[in-house]
Amino acid sequence: MSVRIGVRVPNAGPLPAEIGIPAMARAAEKAGFESLWVSDHVVMPQSIASPYPFTADGRATWPATTPYFDALIALALIVAVTDTATVGTAALVLPLRHPIIVAKQLATIDAASGGRLRLGAGAGWLREEFEALGVPFESRGARLEEWLELARECWTGTPAARTGAYYSLPSGVVCLPTPAHEIPVLVAGHSRAALRRAGRLGDGWLAQQSLDAIDPSEIEALGGVMRAAAEDAGRGAWRGEIVLRIVDSAGRSEEVAAALPALERAGVDEVIVDAAWVDGDPAADYERLSAGAA
Repeated sequence: MSVRIGVRVPNAGPLPAEIGIPAMARAAEKAGFESLWVSDHVVMPQSIASPYPFTADGRATWPATTPYFDALIALALIVAVTDTATVGTAALVLPLRHPIIVAKQLATIDAASGGRLRLGAGAGWLREEFEALGVPFESRGARLEEWLELARECWTGTPAARTGAYYSLPSGVVCLPTPAHEIPVLVAGHSRAALRRAGRLGDGWLAQQSLDAIDPSEIEALGGVMRAAAEDAGRGAWRGEIVLRIVDSAGRSEEVAAALPALERAGVDEVIVDAAWVDGDPAADYERLSAGAA
């Protein structure tokens, strides 16, 4: 099986205003990218004190003043102008949102796109963001799990009444439209808790590495944690997909292509790369990447 090639459609920074999310999405699909992804933050603190989990020094790699277009509105813009590419969040900080409203929004995007949505969801890392939105940071993992259960229940159209630790849903609720297909959930994160959550609850794992520190052996080893968690939960052999977000990859498609065979051997099913939207050529990037993935 060849590694599928996806691309991040920037919904943060200057490009959404300068080029436009629809224009970038159309160009990416025309270039051949099989999946289109957006990132997520609701608010940022003026000064980030929380340690960022994906850098060696714990520092975020972007300024706090970076504007973020809302992730789900960005996906709505994308599905309106594309036809075949799947779309997803890499990754939605699910505990920050009202569980029933976000379930409705996700179902709407999936129904409108004809069943092209994949939900990448994580517990979040930015304590200051949780504090600004009045959501307890310490319970974010438990909320993520409960919110996923609620979303899946809402996606049936007639969710059963339930009393949860953080949200209770009364009986007699109708939640329409239902999604056009069963929305796959990719659990994001590299902590042991996130990996075990992916094994117990997820349809896959959303990982992240920098192109400057690509490590297929880490992916392979952490996959073992998920497989063990799936077996412990009675799910049997874990067959979820592994999607790897490769940051620091814009304008470096030849380097990414060279890494793809080792990543595939480590179990990676799909990569999400960055494109050089201003001075680059997304079509040429996809051609090089697809050749490396063959």
